[in-house]
Amino acid sequence: MESKQLKWILLTVLSLIWGSSFILIKKGLIGLTPIQLGSLRIVFAGLFLLLIGFKSLKIISLHQWKFIALTALFGTFIPAYLFAIAQTEIDSSVSSILNSLTPLNTLVLGSLAFGLHFRRNQIFGVIIGLIGSALLILNGAMNHPEQNYYYALLVIIASICYAMNVNLAKKHLSGMAPLSITTGNFLVLLLPASLILYCSGFFNIIAVPAVQQSLLYIVILGIIGTGIANIIFFKLIQLSSPVFATSVTYLIPIVAFFWGLLDNEVLTPIQFVGAFIILIGVYLSAKK
Repeated sequence: MESKQLKWILLTVLSLIWGSSFILIKKGLIGLTPIQLGSLRIVFAGLFLLLIGFKSLKIISLHQWKFIALTALFGTFIPAYLFAIAQTEIDSSVSSILNSLTPLNTLVLGSLAFGLHFRRNQIFGVIIGLIGSALLILNGAMNHPEQNYYYALLVIIASICYAMNVNLAKKHLSGMAPLSITTGNFLVLLLPASLILYCSGFFNIIAVPAVQQSLLYIVILGIIGTGIANIIFFKLIQLSSPVFATSVTYLIPIVAFFWGLLDNEVLTPIQFVGAFIILIGVYLSAKK
């Protein structure tokens, strides 16, 4: 299959997987703390990847491990906890929409730290995306006083981490097999995530029925939504550009929104406008 066709197929599959991750986080939080969920997500993904990809680690050279560690930190470790904490206060559909700022942040970080160049339409895209985000957050705070929309800032920080991850991977890990990168990431993260999980008190509540039900969602989130999705994502980065790879966030909110509707989440008309403005900004930032 031609790389041009393959990259669109991977983009679509990734949007379906990651678009479903937000509702899995929401369901997984029932009976668990965000720290426990984030740790379990990493542990399940790590065990799965070591099972299927341990042999692929031998191709990682010594000097590449620092970039493996950095992409693990920015691409998985920090966002796994930030998204879980954020969704204790804001809806999963809102979280997914704010995550669509990732291409804008990829562009800004690429320009500031990795030598990419801005075009005029991309600058407009960044500004428009920020306006849409402000509208989405402020209107959400007004219409949902029971939710703390300051937590939306955690999603924005997570999107900046994703942007750092994709730029690092494109610049320093492009020639490496996606399975090796992903397995290396989780080998680095498995020990700290396990220690955090142990210290979180999880093993004192593991027998609670609600916790056992949540574990099923987190297993799916860890293996498919994190492990397999990361393999696909690193392959997509290699086949395309950082901005194209992160444009998966165009489609993620659509999938997440329909899952949210099934779970009785509703956006206000103004929030729809804010979401649309964000997507316009992302489109302009990615346009050649």
